[in-house]
Amino acid sequence: MVAVLSALFGYPWAWFRSKHQLALEVLALRHQIGVLKRQGRRPILHGWDRYFWATLRRTWDGWRAALIICAPETVIGWHRAGFRLFWRWRSGGRVGRPATDREVVQLIHRMWAANLSWGSPRIRDELEKLGVHVSTATIRKYRPSSGGRRSQSCRTFLRNPELLT
Repeated sequence: MVAVLSALFGYPWAWFRSKHQLALEVLALRHQIGVLKRQGRRPILHGWDRYFWATLRRTWDGWRAALIICAPETVIGWHRAGFRLFWRWRSGGRVGRPATDREVVQLIHRMWAANLSWGSPRIRDELEKLGVHVSTATIRKYRPSSGGRRSQSCRTFLRNPELLT
């Protein structure tokens, strides 16, 4: 009964609204009827439905009054998610450091395997001599794990023939 009285008293107000406003309201209501017809009891909104409501929110001030199938906060969330997606796409590209060439990584592996006593700073310095500019942190990242490699004992160090020359 209240809905009928509301419609009867709301009818004269429609004469004062623009045709554009009425057309948007009819469009919104017809869209909701279409969603309810294609679904069962609980409507499931697809991507195009969400895009429709996010666009309608931007173009029409009275969109909340015509919305029945979901909460207005839900539509606002869709609009914000679309905004974030747009700006993520717009900013583009990867952030952070550029990737290290595979050849440099293989060179780090070879230098690490051939010179057991060298650490990351020494490998960095040797690469600098070759014209390859790599940080110590990058070398630490790409070198193999020590894998049971131990430093020299005192006795081995003293017996090292390189010390005698």
